[in-house]
Amino acid sequence: MVRGKTQMRRIENATRRQVTFSKRRNGLLKKAFELSVLCDAEVGLIIFSPRGKLYEFASSSMQEIMERYRKHNEDVQGEKQPVEHNNMQNLKHETTTLMKKIELLETSKRKLLGEGLGSCSFTELQQIEHQLEQSLNVIRARKMEVFREQIGRLKENVKDLSSENAMLEKFDDLEQPKASSAEDQGEDLSIEGSEKSDVETELFIGLPECRTKRALQN
Repeated sequence: MVRGKTQMRRIENATRRQVTFSKRRNGLLKKAFELSVLCDAEVGLIIFSPRGKLYEFASSSMQEIMERYRKHNEDVQGEKQPVEHNNMQNLKHETTTLMKKIELLETSKRKLLGEGLGSCSFTELQQIEHQLEQSLNVIRARKMEVFREQIGRLKENVKDLSSENAMLEKFDDLEQPKASSAEDQGEDLSIEGSEKSDVETELFIGLPECRTKRALQN
C-alpha cells in the first residue's frame, strides 16, 4: 500500500500528535547520532516536548558544544560590526560628497542665469561668458537644423500638391471635349427642331384654288 504524503500542519488529535512526536523524535535523535559517527561531526540536539520535557543528544559534551556555539556567535557578531561600521562611514562620505556636488551645480546654475555674480572674479565671469557662448552656438546650430528639416518637409508638400494639380488639369482636359461635343449635338438638335417646327407650323388660310396656286409659286 502506497503511503500518502503528510500535510505539514498541526495535528489536531492529541493522541495522534503525541504518537507522531515520539516517532519523529526518536528518528531525529537517531539521525543526529549517525551524522556524528559517519562524518565525525560535533552535533548537539535539544528538543522540548509540548509538555516541556527536555530531550537532548550531544556527540561529546552538551556544555562544550554550547560554549563553542556561543563563542562562534560572538566572533561572527564582532566581524559584522566593523563591516557595518565601515559601510556606514562610506555611506556618510558618499552622501557628503553628493551634497557638495549638488551645491556646486546649484551655484553654477544661478551664475549662468545671471544671479549671484557679485562675488565672481574677472576670470570666473570670462568662463561663464564662454560657457554661454558655447551654449548659444549649440542652440543656434540645432535651430538651423530644425529650420532645414521644416523647409524640406514644405518642399515635399509643394511637390505633392504640384503633382496633384497636374493630374487634375489632365483630367479636366479629357472631360472638356466630351462636354463640347454634347453641347454641339444639343445645338444641332435645336436647329433641326426649329426647322421642322417652321415647316410644320406653316399654315395657309383660304380657298383650295388659292392654296394650290401658292404652292406652285413656292
